[in-house]
Amino acid sequence: MRLEVKQLYKNFGDKEVLKGVDFAVESGNSLGLLGRNGAGKTTTIRIIMDVFAADSGDVLLDGKPFRQGDFRIGYMPEERGLYPKRLILDQLVYLANLRGLSLADAKANTLRWLGRMGLMDYLNKKVDSLSKGNQQKIQLAVAMLNDPEILILDEPFSGLDPVNAKLLKLIVRETIEEGKIVLFSSHQMNYVEEFCKDIAILNQGKILLNTDIDKHKRSYDRRHLVLDIGGGANKDAVAYLTGKGIRAEDVKQEVHLYVPDVKDTLGILSGLSESGVPIEGYRVFEPSLEDVFVEYTSETI
Repeated sequence: MRLEVKQLYKNFGDKEVLKGVDFAVESGNSLGLLGRNGAGKTTTIRIIMDVFAADSGDVLLDGKPFRQGDFRIGYMPEERGLYPKRLILDQLVYLANLRGLSLADAKANTLRWLGRMGLMDYLNKKVDSLSKGNQQKIQLAVAMLNDPEILILDEPFSGLDPVNAKLLKLIVRETIEEGKIVLFSSHQMNYVEEFCKDIAILNQGKILLNTDIDKHKRSYDRRHLVLDIGGGANKDAVAYLTGKGIRAEDVKQEVHLYVPDVKDTLGILSGLSESGVPIEGYRVFEPSLEDVFVEYTSETI
């Protein structure tokens, strides 16, 4: 399957929220939909979910208009979407039944997912009696009740401790490996990098970058190197390199340098080592996803 969003426009009154949003994600892949607060991520997700319609543009599945009722969709919203005073078991069975499961299957799936989440002791508790992290796990269980073909996760790791985050990561990874489509929205870039092959960065309602993460990182200047220097000799390394006319600086306990040509790399490093500077390792500089995000969403853009 291939889910496509094509030229989505959306206004709320005089405010233009989406300005021609395009991206696509295929089965067995996860796309990271990124953007600052107010960029249009949630509006885009709600259009996909048919909460409201776009003013113009299309949501397509395999080239045909996407109708939510024809496919199993799991949605984990950033905001809590459960009834705080209702019992957890009753509420999840009810929601699963609304998604087309028989009462027997709804209860079986509810028990299976609550067991997977380690929440069987809370079956007859009210949602508001749980910790924030356990409420988040309940939200994920709801999203998984109908074995979704398309899973949409909006800030799924919010409020989770490392143990519960590990469980959620395992479930997301399994979903991708099963050939499902995952749309992943988060400000926690480490999780996006872990799961997503592709990203779409929204800023002020426009897609500024839609790319394969690894390919984009490799597009940066391959002459920019990062050295790990032993013995606290970073200043010595910078002094040697600048003395040879090579741009170099000490950045966060690493030495960054820009070689004139990639083929000069080994000669420069050999000379640096022979000068007495202990080189413990080097790599071609590639920005973190956080670096890329800031580059494309800063106020100067």
